[in-house]
Amino acid sequence: MNHDRHPRPPPLGSSALAVVTSLVAARRSGRPASALAQAVCSDDEAYAIQDAVASALGWFGDSPPKYWKSGGAARDMALTHAALPPAGVRTAGQSLADLRWQQPAVEAEIALRLAREVTPEQAQRLSHADGPGLVDAMAVAIEIADSRWQEGLQAPAALRLADQGSHGALVLGPWMRCRAQDWARQRCELRFGAAPPVSANTGAYSLGDPLWLLPIWLRHATRGGRTVAAHSVVTTGSWVGAIPMPANAEVLVRFPGLGQVGLRAGRVEAALYEPD
Repeated sequence: MNHDRHPRPPPLGSSALAVVTSLVAARRSGRPASALAQAVCSDDEAYAIQDAVASALGWFGDSPPKYWKSGGAARDMALTHAALPPAGVRTAGQSLADLRWQQPAVEAEIALRLAREVTPEQAQRLSHADGPGLVDAMAVAIEIADSRWQEGLQAPAALRLADQGSHGALVLGPWMRCRAQDWARQRCELRFGAAPPVSANTGAYSLGDPLWLLPIWLRHATRGGRTVAAHSVVTTGSWVGAIPMPANAEVLVRFPGLGQVGLRAGRVEAALYEPD
């Protein structure tokens, strides 16, 4: 079996194909589509639509996706996942001027980087205790959420999932060694400009520990027989929800003791607090 290529997605019905057509057209034109006449029956169908949109837009070619998002509201609820277009990933010093959003919102996250490749067979054997051995680095990150639906983040959940989980862009801070962390005592802050934080909390991450989701995400990412490459990156869910981003705002996400990442004059600024 060739683990380096995307699996062929299952056949899509006419309603799912209509969703694919709407999402592809919205991404190409920059004009969102109405979700009112769209229908997605299940998460599996939403994931098949994700694959079809990625294929139509040529995001990954024959290579496996390098960037992913994953997360969920609680450990006893289903997690959701999406492969992210590499053209929307930015790091320190890079500009976001070429990216277009309709109704952007900011999510403050921790991103994880895999230390080694993971095959489908290996993914099936993973337990939550294996998380620390799977990653070699973590980073403070911003996901800019956005939607290809006119209804934005109020569109039905299955349609948001089909739209790569309402992904707009990924902003990564510097990588740091992934060390043992008391996440229940970790503070997170989100600021716009010089104003006080619009959101600040301690230990509010819904899954308790970002590494907890790794086996679940990897079993999803290896579905259909594909291997996840070493140094693949996954974001792990927002600590602050999705906060609407004011136009031309300076944005700063801080995880005290770890690092910060932000946007100033349309460019990424980032720093580690405790660099190795």
